[in-house]
Amino acid sequence: MDGQTWERMWGHVERVHPDGGAVAAAIRSAARLARPSVPPVPNYKLSMSIPEWLQAIQTYMKMLQYLTNGQPSVERFPISFKTHFSGNYFHHVVLGIYCNGRYGSLGMSRRSDLMDKPLTYRTLSDLIFEFEDSYKKYLHSVKKVKIGLYVPHEPHSFQPIEWKQLVLNVSKMMRTEVRKELEKFARDMRMKILKPSSAHSPMKERSRGKSLSPRRRQASPQRRACRRDKSPAVVDKKGDLATLNEVGYQLRI
Repeated sequence: MDGQTWERMWGHVERVHPDGGAVAAAIRSAARLARPSVPPVPNYKLSMSIPEWLQAIQTYMKMLQYLTNGQPSVERFPISFKTHFSGNYFHHVVLGIYCNGRYGSLGMSRRSDLMDKPLTYRTLSDLIFEFEDSYKKYLHSVKKVKIGLYVPHEPHSFQPIEWKQLVLNVSKMMRTEVRKELEKFARDMRMKILKPSSAHSPMKERSRGKSLSPRRRQASPQRRACRRDKSPAVVDKKGDLATLNEVGYQLRI
């Protein structure tokens, strides 16, 4: 790599990193840098029992869970899809990623185009529509899309993961409507004005671009609870989060 390209790369780091030039100077002036740890992939042996193999997989997952936690510029948030195929409903969750103005995802699936997506999508709606188009290839129709808030980077945080801050009944909405709601939600997330349901923040009550004025009478609890939900059903967020906590879906990855 030539010197000019090398300096341009460091200049880019100074522009996009939250700590600016300080982090670049600290790295470049360091006499010795620790090599990032990469956990070894578990190898299955014929002598291993099924419980031993499962334990090896679990240990590997625990070692992986901090891969993005130490990178504050990488924001993570859950995205879940409810699809319909051949009379049955299916649910799938991926981890949405936002970094340097681009969206992507991490996940697992039997289909290569229904899990990880590269950080190349300019908007959140572009990423969601890409998933929707991928589902169509397998004759799945997307019924609902649920998007949560950014997952905290603090590994010991007691804040529960917000799995469905925004619920869109996409099967009953035009794409223009879906795009409008997604981009409004993505903008609010980037500005860090959306709060978990446990915080009871008035910003969470925003609907169709209008925030509640402090001079206006507050809506009833029932209406307030479902305002972000674009589907007819009212969602009990607290009960749902409690269920998720019981099964242990609180990994900070």
